[in-house]
Amino acid sequence: MLFSKLGLCSPIAQAIKELGYTTPTPIQKQAIPVIMSGKDLIATAQTGTGKTAAFVLPILERFSKVQTLRGKRVRALILTPTRELSVQVEANVALYSKHMNLTSMAIYGGVDTETQKQRLIEGVDILVATPGRLLDLIHQRALHFDKLEVLVLDEADRMVDMGFVGDINKIIDRLPEARQNLLFSATMTDDVRALSYGFSDDKASDQAVEISISPKTKAAPNINQWLITVDKDTKSALLSHLIKEQKWDQALIFIEKKHGAAKLVDQLAKRGIEADSIHGDRSQAMREKILGDFKSGKLKYLVATGVAARGIDIGDLSRVVNYDLPFKPEEYIHRIGRTGRAGATGEAISFVAMGDFKNLCAIESRLKHIIKRKEIDGFPVRKVVPVSILNYVRKANR
Repeated sequence: MLFSKLGLCSPIAQAIKELGYTTPTPIQKQAIPVIMSGKDLIATAQTGTGKTAAFVLPILERFSKVQTLRGKRVRALILTPTRELSVQVEANVALYSKHMNLTSMAIYGGVDTETQKQRLIEGVDILVATPGRLLDLIHQRALHFDKLEVLVLDEADRMVDMGFVGDINKIIDRLPEARQNLLFSATMTDDVRALSYGFSDDKASDQAVEISISPKTKAAPNINQWLITVDKDTKSALLSHLIKEQKWDQALIFIEKKHGAAKLVDQLAKRGIEADSIHGDRSQAMREKILGDFKSGKLKYLVATGVAARGIDIGDLSRVVNYDLPFKPEEYIHRIGRTGRAGATGEAISFVAMGDFKNLCAIESRLKHIIKRKEIDGFPVRKVVPVSILNYVRKANR
């Protein structure tokens, strides 16, 4: 199927043609007709599957038919978990609507509210927002939702993980019940399912269409996954060795703690490797600069916490490194999905210490295969990590 068969209006078709879009991805092929029909949608799709276009394009199609907008009003609200993702989604909205008379805006914390309030005075067709800053502006009466037509929850699983459920429910309570609801998530957990029930008082999500793309048990086949067992106190030395000896051109390095991100950057610097980090304590301006440098190739090595890394979208990222192995298998799959996009090959390297054994078992059980192990000369392991148990089941209280 081609995009031309989806019934999108000429301005949208022209914009996506200029971007080189010809054939919709599976999530786009399934979601766009459902959304254009006006039905609610609950979709499970991993990063890199084209889900942003899957919900933005039909919203633009809907808004192409009526061009009315009142001051301080919003026609579509897209909630995202991070500042970076808000910026990224709004940038895509602007690209797709470049030939249309529609407005879009991203609002998020870490920047002055007055500029955002001034922009909202004339109203915005499509607003992309993080929950916390949106609530701040709601309390300041900077915008109203009586004309809202569409609500989108993007990366719902991450918003649950970040503790935004309370804020999201407060926002939903302020929205008109007569609206279209769209929820997109990389994984469908019980908590995400519960969040979908908050769409409306009559649990309209019971009648919502459900779509699942790229089952959570799979990772892209064009990603070369391998791991190195390592003692915790030699991790930074091992990373420096790999960067230098294997002449890595670029790497996105995942770490769990924000203080650990800054520490690792310092350790790399002492070994002559220039890197930088993004995490919750960096200012918005600094985060945007660092991300810009990384995307342009000026910065080769970026250390990021899992939360801060949501919203990083680099088409030709050659490798990701799990400096800290994630606790959830879904998060592992989501992380490595940052590389190997659009048919390109990618590389995913994980550092695994003895304390990560249960996490590794859970990840490999979900993948249904053992991840290839490599040994690096000069880095013997004192605490040997056993071979994984593929039928491992984590205890419920964990």
